[in-house]
Amino acid sequence: MPGRSGGGISGNRCWVFNGLNRLEGTSLFDWFADRRKGQFVGKVSQEPDEGDGLWNKCPECGQVVYLKDLKANASVCAGCGYHHRIDSGERIEVIADPGSFQEFDANLAPMDPLEFKDRRAYADRLRESQAATGLKDGVVSGFCRVEGIGLALAVMDFRFMGGSMGSVVGERITRLIERATAQKLPLLIVCASGGARMQEGMLSLMQMAKISGALERHREAELLYMPLLTHPTTGGVTASFAMLGDLILAEPKALIGFAGRRVIEQTLREKLPDNFQTAEYLRDHGFVDVIVPRTQLRSTLARVLRLHGCAALELASA
Repeated sequence: MPGRSGGGISGNRCWVFNGLNRLEGTSLFDWFADRRKGQFVGKVSQEPDEGDGLWNKCPECGQVVYLKDLKANASVCAGCGYHHRIDSGERIEVIADPGSFQEFDANLAPMDPLEFKDRRAYADRLRESQAATGLKDGVVSGFCRVEGIGLALAVMDFRFMGGSMGSVVGERITRLIERATAQKLPLLIVCASGGARMQEGMLSLMQMAKISGALERHREAELLYMPLLTHPTTGGVTASFAMLGDLILAEPKALIGFAGRRVIEQTLREKLPDNFQTAEYLRDHGFVDVIVPRTQLRSTLARVLRLHGCAALELASA
């Protein structure tokens, strides 16, 4: 039997490849070889199918990784540091000690007092978002521990109507602030929002003042408040509680602003810098204190809390 040198064995016939890498000889598979003659053979893509739910391709650098490995790294690309968007549940896992989060006011649900309708009814949009996310509205709030230190935590969820701030979002955040003040806890609000919810009109805009008032009472009690600005933080959220922190944190390359870039350029009639409204730009101009990579967030929060005299304690239920 011929040896395996420069080719392979099929049945009782040997085929070899010449310098042009063309199959020579005859075999049972000649018919398939003939079929390929004159046809272009494209390069087989080595990229996995993201649709199978096992892989994820980074939109920044193109690196493809197992989805479970990406999640194990807090959904941050190990190649370029790109921060993928995560939901409120994943955010709580990144921040809070395992099993320590106690949610409050989970049953508060939005209403439609204005019976608002644009292209679709507001009530229909609410039902759709609730079904898609499993949330009542666009924020999750409660108490947790960070390396054993008590913390009041509110996390906005961009999946729910773009993280827009309606009456229930404002009420849940306000109640959390009041609980934190009563129990003398530091407060962290993770912002991810397009701003006020237009479908609730003035009722939405009122939440800006209500939350800001609760934060002022928290400040008067000499308690720490930190907002974490994630991608994106815009509109009425930026104009209120997102910029009222004692220490303003942000994630790398997060979009942060009030009006949109195009609106500003058309108003000022000048071209804005490419990195305008990024976390880095705002840090360099004094609007953000520190940019914290997500993988370092829990340890950074714990260090800041200790610096402010916060100690490990038992959390009382509210």
